[in-house]
Amino acid sequence: MAPPRWPLRPFLSLLFLISLTLIQSSIAYEVPILDTEYSRQICSGMWGGPSAYINVTFDAASQGNLAMVIYEWADVQYLGKETTTNSDEDLPQKTYICTSSAVASGYCASKQLGQFIVDLPTGKPANSTSIWSARITLPANRTVSPSSSSFWNNPEGNPTPPNNTGATPWRRNANIFALHERQLTKISSNGILDYTQPIHYPVDKTGFYCVAAVPFTLEENSRRAQTDVPYHPSYKGSVLFKNTFDGQLAATDYPKVHFYFSMFVIYAGFALAWAWLCYRHMHELLPIQYYLSGLVGLLVIEMFANWVYYRYLNAHGKGTASTIFLIVVAILDAGRNSMSFFMLLVVALGLSVVRESLGRTMLKCQALAGAHFVFGILYAIGIVELQLESTSALILLIFIIPLAFTLSGFLLWIMHSLNATIAHLRARKQRYKLKMFERLYYILLLAVLVILIFFVVSTMSFSGRLAEDYSARTWRYRWWLLDGYLSLLYLAGFVSIAWLWRPSANNRR
Repeated sequence: MAPPRWPLRPFLSLLFLISLTLIQSSIAYEVPILDTEYSRQICSGMWGGPSAYINVTFDAASQGNLAMVIYEWADVQYLGKETTTNSDEDLPQKTYICTSSAVASGYCASKQLGQFIVDLPTGKPANSTSIWSARITLPANRTVSPSSSSFWNNPEGNPTPPNNTGATPWRRNANIFALHERQLTKISSNGILDYTQPIHYPVDKTGFYCVAAVPFTLEENSRRAQTDVPYHPSYKGSVLFKNTFDGQLAATDYPKVHFYFSMFVIYAGFALAWAWLCYRHMHELLPIQYYLSGLVGLLVIEMFANWVYYRYLNAHGKGTASTIFLIVVAILDAGRNSMSFFMLLVVALGLSVVRESLGRTMLKCQALAGAHFVFGILYAIGIVELQLESTSALILLIFIIPLAFTLSGFLLWIMHSLNATIAHLRARKQRYKLKMFERLYYILLLAVLVILIFFVVSTMSFSGRLAEDYSARTWRYRWWLLDGYLSLLYLAGFVSIAWLWRPSANNRR
């Protein structure tokens, strides 16, 4: 039987794509903030450090007054003044914005009008928390000083750097940090900030940070001219989360870049060792070892593709090209899984060991592999594109349950077939083959137990996805549950099985 062809064309295409990721690197992860009910607060995990910060920029058309706060989630307990308690749910009800009625009720002072209420316990100073709060005025027809990302965006030509490097508003790091330090000192005295340039918030500590902006209507501006309809001017802006790394990936996804590069290196090293064994025992190779060689090559390409995909996302963000790239990666991932389980199944059924042909059973094996391939593509795309916090449980089940059924079908069929093949070899007293199949049985049994533990842990974790603090608690390790855990399990299982069936001088036995 001839060995499978090496998929060279996809490999060359991936080499071209990785070169694109090195052409440019975007500065940070940016999210819009809008005057809508579910878009007034933007949160993201952040890897803190000297170079990390949050910048909030509003469009020139935005106007009016905003109550704005930036904070790390651990300090959310200090936001708002507890007013009443819901006796049915035993949940505290809070007033978060200092309005005229809040001042009249004694929840805040008149000098805090238009700001978020910060209720600190006795003896805890304000500078010991991460909370930054102010009333932002957005005057119409204003001119906003550009940030460093728009340094060359000057219709009158490129700017000439001033003699004093600390005087320019488009420099960052120490100079812009000092500039915004002075702004924060000014805010602490009157609580009002006239917005003229991006609001800068240094992030020294790793955590889950939020930016909230709520329109605040002053008494004298509370009604339209010649009408009795209350209103507030709308706003539109963006929040830029600059982590310690450069790029457009969210902090929760960035570890995947290093993870998949490490997996690529590991699989590449294993592929070299496998190629050396195949070369040494070229004349003793079995058909199953040709297929294993093709799978080893596919694994190297898949890990390389995953690494390049996240590098591309980090450099260019989401778009048409990244969606196409995601589909390619999903196809590789689903193909690898389907091919792996299909090969295990036909081996467990005793193909070329107990029987020469599987007959109509082979069609059932191929149908199950095809279904697993399709559901694997849907799952791979879904875990990247869906937002777990806002997606309904039904939609999540559509992506997860079909793959779980085909996976369970493969595992149960493989284990049942293995038991039958082992019993057959034991009856015929073929001890050498029996030992290999028994080891394969124990490897798969351990994998099934680990998968069961994984599904229990994942179910417990995702069951609380609608909780208010779910993202804050899970942003650091969520990628591990979705990608890392199963990838490492597959690596351990595949290397164990491949090494068990490795090319050797005893292949013909």
